[in-house]
Amino acid sequence: MLAFILLLHLLVGMGLIASGDRFGARSFLIAAIAPAVSLVLLASRAPDVVDGEPVVASLTWVEQLSLGFELRLDSMALVMALIVVGVGVLVCIYAVGYFSHPGPGIGRLAGLLTLFAGAMLGISFSDHLLGLFVFWELTSVTSYLLIGNDDEKPQARAAARSAILITGMGGLVMLAGIVLIGQSAGTYLLSDLVAAPPSGTTVAVGAALVLVGAFTKSAQYPFGGWLPGAMVAPTPISTYLHAATKVKAGVFLVARLAPALGEQAPWRPLLLTDASITRLTGAWRALRQYHLKLLLANATV
Repeated sequence: MLAFILLLHLLVGMGLIASGDRFGARSFLIAAIAPAVSLVLLASRAPDVVDGEPVVASLTWVEQLSLGFELRLDSMALVMALIVVGVGVLVCIYAVGYFSHPGPGIGRLAGLLTLFAGAMLGISFSDHLLGLFVFWELTSVTSYLLIGNDDEKPQARAAARSAILITGMGGLVMLAGIVLIGQSAGTYLLSDLVAAPPSGTTVAVGAALVLVGAFTKSAQYPFGGWLPGAMVAPTPISTYLHAATKVKAGVFLVARLAPALGEQAPWRPLLLTDASITRLTGAWRALRQYHLKLLLANATV
C-alpha cells in the first residue's frame, strides 16, 4: 500500500507535467486524485495502526550496498501523512477556482505539486534514514521549481534560489549527521534506533548536525530568511508548501528522532534555545507586516 501511494503520486505528477496545459485549471482536479485515493487508503488502515500494528514495506534500491527504501506507517507517520494528503485535496480543489484564468505552465504546476506531496509522504513513511534523506532533498528540488514556476519574475527566481540554497545546504549537513549516527549505531533504521538509542560523542555530534538540517527546512533562526520570499509563489502553492507541509518536515523529523536522540547532550538545549528565539523573532516580525502572506510566513515559523 505504501509503495502504491508513492508510485501513484509519481505517475500522476509526471503525467500532468507531460500533458502541458491541455486540461487547464482542471489539472488540479486530476492532481487531487492521488491525495484523495491516499486519504482513503490511509484511513482504512488507521484503526490497525493506532492499535500498534504498523504497515511495513521494503523496496530494494542498491542491492550491492544494502540500500533500500524501508517504509513504515506507524501512528506518528499516519498523522503526518493524513495532514499531507488531507490538506493536499483541499488545496487542489481551491486551486481550480484560483486558477480560473490560467496562464501557461498550469499543468506543470499541478504536476510539481503532486510530486512534492509524494516526496512529503516519502519523508513520513521512511524508516531508513538514507531513504528519508532522498525524499528530504526531493522536497527541496520540487519546492524550488514551484516557487520559481513563473521564471519571468525576478522575485520568483531569487526566492527559489534562496530556498534551495539554504534548505539544500542544510540537507547536506543533515546527511553528515545521519552518516555519523548510522555508522556509530550500526543501523540506519529509525525503528532500530528508537528500540536501542545510541550514545557517545559521535552520536551527539551527528544529532546536532541533524538538527541544523531540521532548522533550515522549518525556517528556524537564523535560517528563516528564505520563507517570506517564497511567498511570491501563487497562493495555493505557498499555502501547501510553506504553511501546511514543507516547514512541518523539520518538526516531524525532530519528533521522529527525539526518542532515539533526545537524551544526547546538545539535543534539548539546542532545540529549545533555537525554537524560543525563532518564536520571539517570528512573532515580532509578523506583528510588523501589512501583507497577509508575509504575516503568515513569519507566524508559521
